[in-house]
Amino acid sequence: MDELLRDFLTETHESLDNVDSELVRFEQEPNNTEILANIFRLVHTIKGTCGFLNLPRLEALTHAAESLMSRFRDGMPVSHDAVSLILATLDRIKNILDGLEKHQGEPAGTDDDLIAQLDAMAQAGNRSQVSGTLTYQVLERPLKPGEATLDELERAFRDTPGPEPVSHKPDDRKSSERSDAKVASQSIRVNVETLEHLMTMVSELVLTRNQLMELARRQAETEFKVPLQRLSHVTAELQEGVMKTRMQPIGNAWQKLPRLVRDLSVELGKQIELEMLGADTELDRQVLDLMKDPLTHMVRNSADHGIETPVERRAAGKPERGTIRLTARHEGGHIVIEVSDDGRGLDRSKIAAKVLKSGLATEAEVAKMSESQLQRFIFARGMSTAESVTNVSGRGVGMDVVQNNIDQIGGTIEVKSVPGQGTVFTIKIPLTLAIVSALIVEAAGERFALPQVAVMELVRVRAHGEHRVERIKDTPVLRLRNKLLPLIFLRKYLRLGEAAEQETENGFVVVTQVGAECFGIIVDRVFHTEEIVVKPLASKLRHIHAFSGNTILGDGSVIMILDPNGIAAAFGSVRSGALTLETVADSEKNFAERNKTALLIFRAGSNAPRAVPLSLVTRLEEIDVGSIETTGGRHVVQYRGHLMPLICPGENVRIRESGSQPLLVFSDGERSMALVVDQIVDIVEEEFEIDPSDGWPGVLGSAIVKGEATDILDVGHYLPLAYTGWFGSSTSQKSKRHLLLVDDSAFFRNMLVPVLRAAGYTVTTAASGHEAFGMIRSGRNFDVIVTDLQMPGMDGLALARALRAENASAQIPLIALSAMTTPDMIERVRHAGFHDFVAKFDRQGLIAAIKEQTDTVTSQAA
Repeated sequence: MDELLRDFLTETHESLDNVDSELVRFEQEPNNTEILANIFRLVHTIKGTCGFLNLPRLEALTHAAESLMSRFRDGMPVSHDAVSLILATLDRIKNILDGLEKHQGEPAGTDDDLIAQLDAMAQAGNRSQVSGTLTYQVLERPLKPGEATLDELERAFRDTPGPEPVSHKPDDRKSSERSDAKVASQSIRVNVETLEHLMTMVSELVLTRNQLMELARRQAETEFKVPLQRLSHVTAELQEGVMKTRMQPIGNAWQKLPRLVRDLSVELGKQIELEMLGADTELDRQVLDLMKDPLTHMVRNSADHGIETPVERRAAGKPERGTIRLTARHEGGHIVIEVSDDGRGLDRSKIAAKVLKSGLATEAEVAKMSESQLQRFIFARGMSTAESVTNVSGRGVGMDVVQNNIDQIGGTIEVKSVPGQGTVFTIKIPLTLAIVSALIVEAAGERFALPQVAVMELVRVRAHGEHRVERIKDTPVLRLRNKLLPLIFLRKYLRLGEAAEQETENGFVVVTQVGAECFGIIVDRVFHTEEIVVKPLASKLRHIHAFSGNTILGDGSVIMILDPNGIAAAFGSVRSGALTLETVADSEKNFAERNKTALLIFRAGSNAPRAVPLSLVTRLEEIDVGSIETTGGRHVVQYRGHLMPLICPGENVRIRESGSQPLLVFSDGERSMALVVDQIVDIVEEEFEIDPSDGWPGVLGSAIVKGEATDILDVGHYLPLAYTGWFGSSTSQKSKRHLLLVDDSAFFRNMLVPVLRAAGYTVTTAASGHEAFGMIRSGRNFDVIVTDLQMPGMDGLALARALRAENASAQIPLIALSAMTTPDMIERVRHAGFHDFVAKFDRQGLIAAIKEQTDTVTSQAA
């Protein structure tokens, strides 16, 4: 194929895809002149190029479409019929382009039918303009001397001789001379096969680099050390550059969906709006190609099965226009794509009836299934709940194809649906054919690679050490920073020989995060991190969800790559003697409901015990008094590359003159502050009641801790003494913001109120959901409401639902607080209508969430 013709086909297809989506937008925003100008420019460019290449059939079609669109620029109202006619013209152009690509010339045929319709509609627009029915009139300025009209330029362009027929190549020397002066000369088109071959060669280079680096590690001194370091650096830059050439924004796979949704809306008699978020999220080109068909199937299903008719939506109290939303984001080394709608949701009874009819399960088995288990059957071959066969659906083809395509790239798909509210499909696509950093671990003598992006931290566990494996209902857990972390023994999960039944209490916990889920993988040993090349699994191993591929290490060993997603999925499938997220979530809930608080007991200024919440303390330090300096009239110490202020919590507290000085360090990012204490006594976890203090600065109140009266320090009082702006921006902008804090724990209220006031908010407290709801109904006004979720009587979720039902309070931002951050709890919070969800004791996260919500309200009001 001639290179000029190849470039024309490539660029024209891209332009037509853009025109498709832009036309749909223009129909929704008919007064957006920017969209119209972009459409007109694209069509005009296509028409001009067709004349240049001597393609008369394409030129005539695009000219007729351009003439109609020019009427839009002159003020002709944008009608549904006009847009449909232009879209039909674009479809005809695409068919002609397909023939042009196949036969190197325009296919035989005529387009007089479409051209006549386009001309007639354009003439009707002219008559409307003459009769004065236009919504607006475009006024042209008078031409200056030497200027020409658009029609004159068009006529001159058409009269200019074109090049030789496309079978003749243009003169290379002249082409190069012209291209030197063009911006387009800064980019070139590269064949995909060339890029794939280049990627393969870089992968082999990385493996060779790893082997050489392994040899260098075995020798303490070698003359190759410096050259190898340089080779490693160059290889890393090369692989990064090659990876970028393979990446494309997912928006390229979404270009045809606006047109698809528009056509389906007309065909189904529904009003559907398509929202697309994260279109610039990049993923591998091969993965992108495989995702186009699944996304199309899912959008079609949402339009047909999910979104109701306007009559049905009105009857259900919904707006007539339904919404299909596509979102994409990077998460934990994966691409996460969500396709959701606000339609009718999945019908359990219809799915169950189809499952029974198809013989996929018995009636007794269906009765025992949870909602999620039954909803998984929509991915079965031949499954369709449509009552009749249409052009859109009903043939039982679609979701099984979606799952097969996603399986090919090692991805997963999950579905969640709430009847009457909608359905959410979540697709997770792992990294394939890529070079990633991985942590090498060992279990039962076998080495494995774990993608570094999923590793949060490493914790050494010992049977009698500070960090040890505990069991709740035979489920292994690790108590890490006052949170329960579910654990799984890798050797037992993978059934590694005789070691499968052994659960050692000594080893390493690899804290891993997959989405919102956090869990620990217990391994025997941890080695170094290494750049690995991901090789696809053999077909016989693809059913093992624990692995995502394999790789070759620097010493030549072939090892398996662990898939954190697959291991996380095991939590929901393994039952007796193993780990389930449900069990740990229940245990964590029971732990939180015991109302116990971990306190750090110390003495400062007297022998009376004092305490602060342990969760607020970053580190316990003892420093040499000689390292303390004085600057600006206050004591500081050099701490991790910064000057850390030392604050004495009381007039009687003094810094020691010699020896070591105990400190309680509080940190937020690179900023740290230390309280000076005399002695660190103990860490206790007890249930107690706090008696608030009466105006004693720096003290929340007192409580009986281990049989002694203990002052509970107000940490929020001392933090601003170290840094004026510890809690963010100045308080002047927030001084008028009124916040309602709802929590049944007097201790938590008394601890948090000073922090919120220091951040510049006026704070009112309520001890229950009923009390807070009564305040709102009595006419009290608040800019934001922060509420705990676990409360007796009316809990936080019930409070949120009650507030949303009240017209007067429906728009108040709601922020949820909870010690439980499980995926189920997050989903319940979202459905209850909360604007944000913050973990308890995450003071900086709470301040940031409050600021975001109040700023959003302010900007909307403005």
